Amino acid sequence: GLAVYDQNSGLLLSEKLFAAHISSRNWAEENRSSTEEDRRHFYECLIAPMQDQVVSIIEKLEDIDFNTIAPINGPAIETSWRSLLNEYKTWQSKDTKHSLKVVLLFASAYGNTAAIGDAIAKGITRTKVKIESLNCEFASPQQILSSIHSADGYLIGSPTLGGHAPTPIVSALGTLLSEGDRNKPVGIFGSYGWSGEAIDFLENKLKDGGFKLGFDPIKIKFSPNSLTIKTLGETGTIFARKLIQKQTLNQKKTNTSLTTSQSNPSILALGRIVGSLCILTTIKRKNNETINGAMVASWVSQASFSPPGLTIAVAKDRAVENLLQINDVFSLNILNSENHQKILRPFLKSFPAGVDRLEGISLDYSPAKQPILPEALAWLECSVTKRMECGDHWLIYATALNGKVLEKNGITAIHHRKTGSHY
Repeated sequence: GLAVYDQNSGLLLSEKLFAAHISSRNWAEENRSSTEEDRRHFYECLIAPMQDQVVSIIEKLEDIDFNTIAPINGPAIETSWRSLLNEYKTWQSKDTKHSLKVVLLFASAYGNTAAIGDAIAKGITRTKVKIESLNCEFASPQQILSSIHSADGYLIGSPTLGGHAPTPIVSALGTLLSEGDRNKPVGIFGSYGWSGEAIDFLENKLKDGGFKLGFDPIKIKFSPNSLTIKTLGETGTIFARKLIQKQTLNQKKTNTSLTTSQSNPSILALGRIVGSLCILTTIKRKNNETINGAMVASWVSQASFSPPGLTIAVAKDRAVENLLQINDVFSLNILNSENHQKILRPFLKSFPAGVDRLEGISLDYSPAKQPILPEALAWLECSVTKRMECGDHWLIYATALNGKVLEKNGITAIHHRKTGSHY
């Protein structure tokens, strides 16, 4: 929340608040819509876990008579900064509607443990679960206690300093042990330089206290790399999905009647819309690191003739969604009705966090080095041009760069459903 207001120039100089990971030759953005998606993406990655604190900051900023916001990353906001403040509050209000919440308690000596926590939190925010991030060095004991009481799951992270966990974490751990619910899962993480005793200390104390771990303790030497950050995000998503599944199961036990979606005629009619069965595959290469992703896609449709474009709906909690930002390139493998079940099988199973989705699968490659399934009916190499938020999905609009029909006499595999409430 670091920000400095210069009264003489009317500039509000902010750090993470209102920033975006984009570079521009222009001092300020052209208009509010030109950077909205990038600022929203930055918000979801780094700001959302601290949304309660953000609201109080926004309220204070509204009383200041500045004329321009200049964040550390991205162009300045000159003419429509009030709109951006309102957007921040709108994004926050959407997240507060989530019925499940995870509290993330951490301390960080050099920023490494915070980076691990941010990555896990980002994975959680892809789902319908809200996350509250508290730096135990600054949060009050009452704030920590209140968050523990209201949470459905716990995360606690610590660096190792001189072979020990720092005092604020030891204090927060004591509160969690005395006030936390043993029926709610807990996740442990941290960074270290030598042996990581603090993470082992947290694990032993919580296990002895009767808590069940939501995932194996995460112990990372120094700072996480890009591949590790992707794995951490997937770990957070899986942690959140388990909470959602538990909630859904409890709701089913208390409600034996048909749900609204199962009996609603419009939902049943919606399910009669068919889609082509496809496999989306993508690889990102950066700094000698390779990150890949894949998903089954059936909500696919041609969207434009010139340029040739298509849309794909991607659920927010899909691991591959993070690899489908503006200008990212991917392959869409359109399946053949004669052999689609064989090709689908490896992609329908659940993947543990960090697993290579394409390991052991025979691949060819597009001109941009994107993976192609040689047994597919056809393939398209596409570049993401626009993204639109649609409820629990992102609608990706992409332009086709290259493509080829591999089986000229084949027929496209189709996904038939009986309801529009699920895939």
